[in-house]
Amino acid sequence: MNNLANKTSIKNNKHEINKKDKIKILFRRHGMALVLLAMVVLMTVLSPAFLTTRNLMNVVRQISVIAIIGFGVTMVIITTGIDLSSGSVLALAGVIATSFAHPNQYPLIVSIIVGLLVGAIAGSINGAFTAFGEIPAFIPTLGMMIAARGFALIFSDGRPITNLSESFEFIGGGYFLGVPFPIYVMLLTAVISHILLKHTKFGRYIYAIGGNAQAAVVSGINVRKYLVLVYTYAGLLSGLAGIVLASRLSAGQPTAGVSYELDAIASAVIGGTSLSGGVGTIPGTIIGALIMGVLNNGLDLLQVSAYWQQVLKGAIIVGAVLLDKKKNR
Repeated sequence: MNNLANKTSIKNNKHEINKKDKIKILFRRHGMALVLLAMVVLMTVLSPAFLTTRNLMNVVRQISVIAIIGFGVTMVIITTGIDLSSGSVLALAGVIATSFAHPNQYPLIVSIIVGLLVGAIAGSINGAFTAFGEIPAFIPTLGMMIAARGFALIFSDGRPITNLSESFEFIGGGYFLGVPFPIYVMLLTAVISHILLKHTKFGRYIYAIGGNAQAAVVSGINVRKYLVLVYTYAGLLSGLAGIVLASRLSAGQPTAGVSYELDAIASAVIGGTSLSGGVGTIPGTIIGALIMGVLNNGLDLLQVSAYWQQVLKGAIIVGAVLLDKKKNR
């Protein structure tokens, strides 16, 4: 009888342990999605205006620019790097692209290509200094943040560039099938970025570099080449975000995008991208951006002071990093 009781007790204990492990695994894999769901439910209870089609569309449209930047930043962080220049590159790409977007001047594709090229060139410079200069990414991207903002102010003479064509303004302000066009741009960018990261050699090498750069070199991966490519892609997406934002504002603003790089980094980290490198996903970054967007929108509806909003955002970022450290431990 005693042996039977002991066996039953051991079996029950194993069942409890397995149950706890399953809960931990569930939270580790889908924790931020559950947090987002809880926030949506809470905001719906606190403000009936939150869960309306118009407001939800507005939330997604507001986070579209940050999410686009965040996809590139996610890849950079996976390699254990950082990109502080995104907001300034966005502004520079925006003012240069809008200078080619006046009515009856150039085809729409010209302004788009110019904006993307500006972003890609800035990103490639970041990557070259990081890879070949062998200095922490913090330094060249900080320098680019300052320089790109300066170039944006010089190019525009410190004034917004206005008088844009209707086709250009549609990119950020138009609707297709009742959905704001920036959402389509964000989703298309997310799909392309996800495929690159999860289903190509490029993506596998990014994870390998972030996991162990020295081992990646020994395995025959051209680490410098792929670091340059990663930063170039991040810059390209900053350029795209600059086009979308300039279109939405109906002007190329040299002061646009201030602190956007911090919001993009926060979205990636909240979404599960590890600052230690080697871990991160595009869907996770979308969830992180949505958490930031729901928080901002919900607090606005509740008429919470913008100052307190900054405090809460900071607390969430620190909490996400602490959670990341705990998971990696």
